[in-house]
Amino acid sequence: MKPFTFKQFKIEQSKDVFRVGTDGVLLGALANAEGASSVLEVGTGTGLISLMLAQRNLDAEFLGLDINEEAARLTRLNFENSPFHTRLQNRHQDFKTFETKDRFDLIVSNPPYFEESGSEKDKIARQTVELNFMQLISKASQFLSEGGIFSVIIPVEAGDLFVSIGKENNLFLIRRVHIKGIENSKAKRLILEFSSEEKNIDESDFIIEKSPREYSDQYLELTKEFHVFK
Repeated sequence: MKPFTFKQFKIEQSKDVFRVGTDGVLLGALANAEGASSVLEVGTGTGLISLMLAQRNLDAEFLGLDINEEAARLTRLNFENSPFHTRLQNRHQDFKTFETKDRFDLIVSNPPYFEESGSEKDKIARQTVELNFMQLISKASQFLSEGGIFSVIIPVEAGDLFVSIGKENNLFLIRRVHIKGIENSKAKRLILEFSSEEKNIDESDFIIEKSPREYSDQYLELTKEFHVFK
């Protein structure tokens, strides 16, 4: 497969690993990485989100985990070939069995969100076969530093469930971004951010396209340091 070229790094891709997509780009650009010195990404895929965050935060150290051996290999390749390689590590690791004494200021994930189905397409990356919301949230709560942030992008329909499970694990919603595919449409994705400290919830909308196949000014501004627009 063709690599995906950004301004400061390149993403090698594989037919066996979930490709570069808008969800990952949005989380990489919108997750609150300010002030974080240690970042954990759960389910790296190609390594896109960590690479975007490493470009945004020049001080943070990164650890990426993926249960898929091919994804872990691809992430390692993309990390090593990036200008941020000295701050990036990754492991072929199941998050459910991951253990460390380290705590992270930011934990990010673009998690599997479809219930298990008969489809084999991107099964591990898209379906909750290997990691469901409860497992993801409960483990993330263990590894978050005091005052740290847990940031995810999920479908709108899963938002209430995710927030409820977060509360059960003493993680409280502090930010919700409603992602709309096109202006005047309903939101289709949510970026949710959680903290162990209860705060007022920051609510905002984000529009990807102002008309079909024409990016919004909001999207162009957000991604101008990443995308190579023709």
